Formats: sequence, C-alpha cells, structure tokens
Amino acid sequence: MTRKAELREFLRVRRARLRPEDVGIQSVGQRRVPGLRREEIASLAGMSVDYYIRLEQGRDLTPSPSVLDALARALRLDDVEREHLYSLIRPAPPTLAGPDADDSPTTIRPGVRLLLDSLPTPAFVIGRRLDILATNRMARAMLGDFDAKPVRDRNHARWIFLDPATRDLYVDWPVVARENVAILRRDAGRYPHDTELQTLIGELSVASPEFRTWWADHDVLARNHGTKRYNHPIVGPMTIHYEASALGDDDQVLYIYSVEPGTPSADAMALLGSWAATEDRDTSGDHARQST
Repeated sequence: MTRKAELREFLRVRRARLRPEDVGIQSVGQRRVPGLRREEIASLAGMSVDYYIRLEQGRDLTPSPSVLDALARALRLDDVEREHLYSLIRPAPPTLAGPDADDSPTTIRPGVRLLLDSLPTPAFVIGRRLDILATNRMARAMLGDFDAKPVRDRNHARWIFLDPATRDLYVDWPVVARENVAILRRDAGRYPHDTELQTLIGELSVASPEFRTWWADHDVLARNHGTKRYNHPIVGPMTIHYEASALGDDDQVLYIYSVEPGTPSADAMALLGSWAATEDRDTSGDHARQST
C-alpha cells in the first residue's frame, strides 16, 4: 500500500468508528454509512470540507502541526494513534531513506544479557518487526526455545500466526494475535522503507486470513504493560502480568513477566522453574556424555 493509501484508509476507518453521539452530534434519520460524515469531521476539526477531503485522499501531505492536532482531536485519537497519523503524513527521516532502512539492532547489550539471566521469571527482548532478540531460561520454558530456531523464525508474529500450538498456549489467542498486528502496523508507519517488515507483512497476509482481516482495521499499539492468560502444556493454567520497557530506544523492548504471590499462577510458575532446571540438568548431562 502506498503512503497516500495508508493515510486514506487510516482516516476512513477512524471516521467510520465514531458515532454521532460520541462527539455530541444529534443524528436525524437513517445514515447510509457507519460513522461520521466527512463534513462532520471537518467541522469538528475546524477546517473546510474540501481541505479534509484532500487530506483523506492523500492529496495534501504537508498540513501544519496545528491542523494535525485538530484532526487528531476530532477523530478522538489516543497518543499512539496520533503518533501514527504524524508518521503517515510526515516524510521519513533521511536516515531511513537509503538502502539500509531495514537495518535494526539485532544484538543486545551484555548488561541486558546479564539482567535476563539473573531474573527468576520469564523475560525476553523484542526488537523491531517483533523479532525475538534474546530470552532467559524461564521464557524458553514458558514460550518455547527460540534460540534453537533459525534466525528468520525468531519472530513473535510469525510464531503466533503460523505455529498452531500458540492457539492452545494462549487462552485469549485472538486478543494476543490482534495486538501483534497492531504493533506491526505501528512499525510500518514509523519505518516505511523497512523491506524486511514489508516482507513479513506480505507473508502473514498470504498465510493467515485472521491477519488479513485485522490488518485492514488499521489498529496501532505500543508495547507497555498488561495481563495474559496461558494454558501451559506442562504446568497448566497461568495468569501473568507483564511490563515492557524500552532499552534506550523504541527498537528494543524488554518484557518481564510476574505472577501474583500466593495464587495458583505462582504455584505454576514455581513448578515451571523446577521443570526448567531439570531440563537444563538433563541437557547438560547429555552434552557431557557426548563429549567423553
């Protein structure tokens, strides 16, 4: 999709989601299409209908910050959606315009590696495109051994949409999958010249009907915190809380899982730790025997 088409669809979808009563407009009679009309958004944003139409059609990609702010308020965009609107309209920075635009950090700092290995709960680092850059022992026990996969397959979105086992692992798989789509959509707006990202989006669009459907929703999401429910094949049901923190920039994000003390989830996490330790000892023993 071209940048103009991305902008057109984002504005159209956001306009269609708003109801007249959401913005204090009294609706009379039957509406032919869902959401607000173009002239209603233009009025809310304090601009002419013709100018809004040019924006929605991608014919004016140089609006002032005040115009963008007014449009974001009219469309009731949150902070992440507002940032995405700016990304779609503002030209990409010159540093992203060359042949190396798809380059992103693929290694983590040694200090981050030490932190991961010292944590008693699952923790991992995800980069741009949802590439999984590093995991600790507990994350490998909970999610799978990404270190054993080919580098290309160490990607959270590929795993979610192409590995059938994730539908059993995640109790709320559709919620998790949609979040992955929304994160990739945000990355696509921020890094329009990332060819690896475009390849990933194309691959998932072909392979997954759900991905195609949710991609058309133009949702965007930043990684921060939340709760997930798992049905782990070894230790059973578990509800975890996660915190996500940027590691100096937005391209690498550290995820740390935790559980409520004194709950069945805490018991399951402790059992998972014991199982992971046993697996490590067995693996170490196998390696020792093979070397003798």
